[in-house]
Amino acid sequence: MTIHAEGLVAIVIFYVLILFVGIWAAWKNKNSGVGEGGDRSESIMVGGRDIGLFVGGFTMTATWVGGGYINGTAEYVYLPDYGLAWAQAPFGYALSLVVGGLFFAKPMRSRGYVTMLDPFQQLYGQRMGGLLFIPALMGEIFWSAAILSALGATLSVIVDININMSVVISAMIAIFYTLVGGLYSVAYTDVVQLFCIFLGLWISVPFALSNPAVSDISVTAKKKIYQSPWLGKIDPEDKWLWADNFCLLMLGGIPWQVYFQRVLSASSATYAQVLSFLAAFGCLVMAVPSVLIGAIGASTDWNQTTYGSLPPKDKEESDMILPIVLQHLCPPYISFFGLGAVSAAVMSSADSSILSASSMFARNIYQLAFRQSASDREIVWVMRLTIFVFGALATAMALLTGSVYGLWYLSSDLVYVIIFPQLLSVLFVKGTNTYGSVAGYIFGLLLRIGGGEPYLKLPPFIYYPGWVTQERVHHLTGDVEYFVQQRFPFKSVSMVASFLANVAFSYLTKYLFESGMLSHKYDFLDAVVSKHSKEIMDKATLVSNHDNIILSEMAPVRQALGTSLAGTFLNTEVLSDDGASSPEAFHNEN
Repeated sequence: MTIHAEGLVAIVIFYVLILFVGIWAAWKNKNSGVGEGGDRSESIMVGGRDIGLFVGGFTMTATWVGGGYINGTAEYVYLPDYGLAWAQAPFGYALSLVVGGLFFAKPMRSRGYVTMLDPFQQLYGQRMGGLLFIPALMGEIFWSAAILSALGATLSVIVDININMSVVISAMIAIFYTLVGGLYSVAYTDVVQLFCIFLGLWISVPFALSNPAVSDISVTAKKKIYQSPWLGKIDPEDKWLWADNFCLLMLGGIPWQVYFQRVLSASSATYAQVLSFLAAFGCLVMAVPSVLIGAIGASTDWNQTTYGSLPPKDKEESDMILPIVLQHLCPPYISFFGLGAVSAAVMSSADSSILSASSMFARNIYQLAFRQSASDREIVWVMRLTIFVFGALATAMALLTGSVYGLWYLSSDLVYVIIFPQLLSVLFVKGTNTYGSVAGYIFGLLLRIGGGEPYLKLPPFIYYPGWVTQERVHHLTGDVEYFVQQRFPFKSVSMVASFLANVAFSYLTKYLFESGMLSHKYDFLDAVVSKHSKEIMDKATLVSNHDNIILSEMAPVRQALGTSLAGTFLNTEVLSDDGASSPEAFHNEN
């Protein structure tokens, strides 16, 4: 095995730079949000709530623009049966951020929550919060594992080093600076990583376009030369499948802790909304070089390159089209710079997901469900421990599990069909309760699992209208694999069914108990009759002298104005909306 010294040097430079910025951010903001009576644990989770537009815009964009985003977009544009028409991530996630900014960012930030699960535990109780933690945790861990796995494959293509070693080193660096600085380190390193991605990919594109083996991409967009046109098309029989996947990206991209961690760290509710809109624009801009690289791959006569006579799609390497284009169509020094960009992209997403998972566990499971009296120092150490544990778990899955992408697809679907309708209910529908939440959870889970998952070879037990049996031919081995494809938009239907079940069962149980048709002793979840819950929410967020906690009794969120890089670029008073930042003000507005 040959090791390319230039590639190793490029990767080392990128990693050292990112590690230095992460440690510097932790040192610079070590007392931010703490000196004025705040908690260190909350500072790690939401950055003292003083993340401004400059850093916030970059870190929210980098949350979505990771290794999976840039590699996946290039792959779908390149694939003959898909093309740009099926590369839905750029527009899907951009619209997801717009919808999140319009409808979800302001109520979540104004009410002063610390994690995405806070409103669920407040309204539905600790046990229901624990149930909702499961799909949220699965999504974050499997996402981290999937992009770490992609990083190992990418590095092995260009640098020809051991996959396991590259994955472990990358994960260790991300875990280390996340342990040291929490959200501050993640946010500031995101700024560097996004610059690396932007410069690395845009520098590579002109060299790849000018390669003699590449045809004019404006011609191959509509005309078949080496393969089907890269613009792609949507067949009439696939329109509902396309719509289902697009809704999954647009609406299923909202209920993620990585998104709400940025929303809740914003210095005001208006900042949170503006950050979402900035990130939506950033996602579209950052997708352009990936689209061009996918189009370049589809316009290349690979027989004229060092790659070989067979194109990547025939070697089952379509998922690595971006690093393959960098290596075989660009000069070595350019491809290594692009490689650094790809590795930076992966780390920018992995650190965010690991921090998000540890934040939810430390606050919503450990503190609120088991140790309400836990000290701030204890919560900080629990967070650090879980950052290490979840990081190690994601790394192990990336190295040992062959179906990590299938696991992530399924878990992201569960986030869409279970958590999104619950979030809609808890924020915008009055009168829902724990019984409805449990019913919605079960309905969504059964309807989604019932549709099967081809990536995990999970057969369906519910055959929705329009299902067909497809075959997948492995070009290298010649093996033929058959699987069931559900062309019915069953994911979106499962989501709507989960939402309707939540509302219907909530009002049904309320009617049955309040009318006396069911005895009060059967209200075993204390959701209708026994409203005086004894559950204790975080003292910094929910303050009440009564047993029944309502929104109007929630304490205002104090804006901690710590020193931050954003402060040097922006006037923090321009978009200030102190009135709207308190739960009382939000409650009165509505």
